[in-house]
Amino acid sequence: MIAYEQEVLRGTITDRRGEVLARNEGPGQRAYPRGYTAAPVVGYLSRRYGRTGCEAAMDYYLLGLNPELRLQNMLGRLKGEVPRGNDVRLTLDAELQAHAMNLLRGRRGAAVVLDPRTGEVLAMASHPSFDPAAVDERWSELSTDPAAPLVNRATDGAYPPGSLMKLITAAAALETGKVAQSEVFSCPGHVVVDGFDLRDTAAHGRVDLVRALAVSCNTAFAELGLRVGAEGVFRTAQAFGFGRGSGLELPERGASLPAPEGMARPEVATTAIGQGRTLVSPLRMALVAAAFASDGVIMKPHLVAAVTDPEGRPVFASAPRVWLTATTPQVAAVVRKGMVAAVREGTARQAALPGVTVAGKTGSAQNPQGAPHAWFVGFAPAEAPLVVVAVIVENGGAGGTVAAPLGRELLKLALARSGLEGHDRKGAGQPLRDN
Repeated sequence: MIAYEQEVLRGTITDRRGEVLARNEGPGQRAYPRGYTAAPVVGYLSRRYGRTGCEAAMDYYLLGLNPELRLQNMLGRLKGEVPRGNDVRLTLDAELQAHAMNLLRGRRGAAVVLDPRTGEVLAMASHPSFDPAAVDERWSELSTDPAAPLVNRATDGAYPPGSLMKLITAAAALETGKVAQSEVFSCPGHVVVDGFDLRDTAAHGRVDLVRALAVSCNTAFAELGLRVGAEGVFRTAQAFGFGRGSGLELPERGASLPAPEGMARPEVATTAIGQGRTLVSPLRMALVAAAFASDGVIMKPHLVAAVTDPEGRPVFASAPRVWLTATTPQVAAVVRKGMVAAVREGTARQAALPGVTVAGKTGSAQNPQGAPHAWFVGFAPAEAPLVVVAVIVENGGAGGTVAAPLGRELLKLALARSGLEGHDRKGAGQPLRDN
């Protein structure tokens, strides 16, 4: 196998518009024109240290190991021809990817941009990053760097969700009938649960569910968590994909929630507002947001658009698939209304775009190692979403002032570039459903 790899012309990896992200400059010599900006997705190829990212995930096709091309290459060898691999086209938008990476420059964090209609990953940034062409010569430095540049934080990061968890708590309360949209809560600025004093960010006064989402009221959502109970929150989180893989081509860390058995009431309250033992990745929170963008449906996320043989003939093409139906259209509509209010008048105001209705939710996740992590998830246009984003800045502080502006810039560019696509997927037929 090693001898074969050294003689085959490995296939090219391109973005959705055909821009080259990885190519051969000869057998065993790989070039990465987009360098560190595409590295979290493309990965690296090293004879000594193996392969990661799409270089690993699509190795079978890039080496031409599928039966049809393998036979063609065997016959070609008899004529003295060099074996060639298949080419892989990703759903990634290289310009949007670079923009996301540049927005994170100087910080540790990650960002994910999805098309909620299809599950296509348009950008998946993780910072700090690395130059995939220099892995061999810099391995010692890269592999021991405490900033972990080789880790894809977008898929492998494990962060408390902070107030983003309130989206799931709201869905749980609405689905179980534990709250009506019109119910009013009184928030004095804190709530005491069995002697545990859970502090709020402010005394929000009288708030209904939509307003509670907009201002991110801890008091209201702690009460909702207690009404629903640990089992109810856990069950709803599972419906949103916690505890299972999404089927993305890259390895990913599934979201985890503490088991509900024996959970004391103070932990139920803190879990409902995203504190405690719950851990998620940015990809997972992008998928949660996608559910509220798409009437409760989450499309299966994917990075590979198509595979073609060396002559450009199709080998494989992806199709949109429903991954999960996480909640009902009615519940999604109420939560979406709260997310729109968060951008118009609440904690996510810095995610607003002129002329576009943006829906969003911020979070500031408590972190025992330092300042809180800053979160933002959102989508636009809220009436018919085309783009979903998730952003985390490690130790960034307040999600509304740190992560939301980054989310706004990603939404702005993604919407602009979606208008230049030159095709409309509305007529692409019904998506397939996973069993």
